[in-house]
Amino acid sequence: MRAIINKKMILRILGVLLCIESGLMLLSSVFSLYYREDDLAAFLISAGAAMGVGLLLLFLGRGAEKRFNRREGYIVVTVSWIVFSLFGMLPYYISGYIPDVTDAFFETMSGFTTTGASILDHIESMPHSLLFWRSMTQWIGGLGIVFFTIAVLPVFGVGGVQLFAAEATGPKHDKVHPRIEVTAKWIWSIYLGLTLAETLLLSFGGMEWFDSICHSLTTTATGGYSTRQASIAAYQSPYIEYVVTLFMFLSGINFTLLFYSLFKGRIGKLFGDTEFRLYTAIVVGFSLFITMGLLLAGSGDVETSFRHSLFQVVSIMTTTGYVSADYTLWHPLLWFLLMLLMFTGACAGSTSGAVKCIRISMLFKVAQNEFKRIIHPNAVIPLRVNKEVIAPKTKITLLAFVVVYVGVILLGWGIMLALGVDFMDAYGVVISSLGNIGPALGNYGADYSWSSLPMAAKWVASALMLIGRLELFSVLLLFTPGFWRKR
Repeated sequence: MRAIINKKMILRILGVLLCIESGLMLLSSVFSLYYREDDLAAFLISAGAAMGVGLLLLFLGRGAEKRFNRREGYIVVTVSWIVFSLFGMLPYYISGYIPDVTDAFFETMSGFTTTGASILDHIESMPHSLLFWRSMTQWIGGLGIVFFTIAVLPVFGVGGVQLFAAEATGPKHDKVHPRIEVTAKWIWSIYLGLTLAETLLLSFGGMEWFDSICHSLTTTATGGYSTRQASIAAYQSPYIEYVVTLFMFLSGINFTLLFYSLFKGRIGKLFGDTEFRLYTAIVVGFSLFITMGLLLAGSGDVETSFRHSLFQVVSIMTTTGYVSADYTLWHPLLWFLLMLLMFTGACAGSTSGAVKCIRISMLFKVAQNEFKRIIHPNAVIPLRVNKEVIAPKTKITLLAFVVVYVGVILLGWGIMLALGVDFMDAYGVVISSLGNIGPALGNYGADYSWSSLPMAAKWVASALMLIGRLELFSVLLLFTPGFWRKR
């Protein structure tokens, strides 16, 4: 009987991923040479370790059968994030700048999952190469480590559909090309293009080239890591805030729709999309409401109030997590609205986290249909999105996702409370970790790091980041007995 898991193919793919990570570490070490800093050895050792283990895995996986199903896809997707984080923490730990294993792993997992929560209290004291590596982890994780390597899989005679299905478990998967590896290359071209464009615009606005590169990497990834402790607020530049806001917003759009708009000239497809319209409406509506709230509170003039409200709405909704003002000092109603956005997220098919606008839209339509069904019990009322009828199984998956999402929040909240975290702090940490947002509430809010979080709570938060980044099922499925049965 054929083995249930193609272990050799999994080893080969992980080997390739580690070799890629090694190369990216060497790229980061260039900044250590340029700025003549003391962490070069840490990067060389880390890159050597990743390359050595990667080559070993490739050797152990030689002669693998050229078959790869969804089951193996889910394993690779989950394990790759863990393996990348274990090796990605080495530069922090070996250099001594983050001497604690828990903190080093937390910072790395937060990077690769594009969460953006940090244990660093003095970011400016970090070497340039570590700051670049920190930003690079988010850029790599932005569209997914696995999605990044889909184009590599055909070398092994394996298609990328299984990995794509495992990494992108959202309610819709639009393709711009029948071959998934071609789709991956085109979307990564948009990803790179946005990064380069923002780098240029930020540098024109007076930001140093190094900071421009790092912030562009983390904006496009909707990650939120900054080279400054005060985040974007440190620059006190309306121009920089508007540029970052624009690219956060663009990075929250479904990348397939961006492809059609930018390369195919089909702007109508973008504005005709239900999810994009909801995404835009929420951004505009919440920004205007919060602007009014800030003006009534006397927090600034019209332009300043609008800029800060727009920035924070887009930052939270796209789960980027940059900060231009300490929103926890605003009226409680205003940061309550921002908390709602922590659940919402931006568009499916983007680099953002949380529930996603398409699911929110579908939930409202399901509720609306139920009201209609009560009035007309014999009516057949289909669920439609973008004028297409959604299959019943998709509705079931949607409801299951929401139930599990809320269940994980409650479980995580309870665990945090058991570990001694304050009631509201625990809630904020769980919501932020699962939604891959970054800043939370209270002691872990906009102006504070997560360094004071208990050690066990940091591991729980790291697990929640991974679960949220892979949209629950890809990780949780591995803990079900049925997943490992031969039939």
